[in-house]
Amino acid sequence: MATDQAQQSQDCVICAKHRGEGPLKGELVGRRDEFWVYHAPPRDDGLAPLGELIIESDRHAPYLSDLTDAEAAALGQLRSRLAEALRDELGVELVFAAAIGRSVPHFHEFLFPRHPGVPPEIPWHKSDDAGPHGDADTVSDLVRRLRNRLPGMGS
Repeated sequence: MATDQAQQSQDCVICAKHRGEGPLKGELVGRRDEFWVYHAPPRDDGLAPLGELIIESDRHAPYLSDLTDAEAAALGQLRSRLAEALRDELGVELVFAAAIGRSVPHFHEFLFPRHPGVPPEIPWHKSDDAGPHGDADTVSDLVRRLRNRLPGMGS
């Protein structure tokens, strides 16, 4: 059984990402309470939707219902703190949260900020497309500021 789990971890793209390996990218904001937080990676144009964050479980727990009570409570607090930090750092109006992953064995939730000036007719799930995008330096600066606002967010 332990060998199967070790093999699953070795083959898992999210586990590889957490080790700093593999095809998935995104700048690490940090870790807290068994969750990893990354800024969304750049898209084909080299720019990332500014403030879009991804929260990933450390362990293989694919669905929200697979989280322990302690993990679920920690996730709620982490999500709220991240939304507050995005509001303070970017002046975003809202932060939408969506747990939409189905293809990897880790729970992951996306935070989509809605920046000021995004027209009301833009649906919530397109907020990141309609808002500002940043290059690597801009994203790194935001990540640094988010870390400063989130005590205990070690990386």
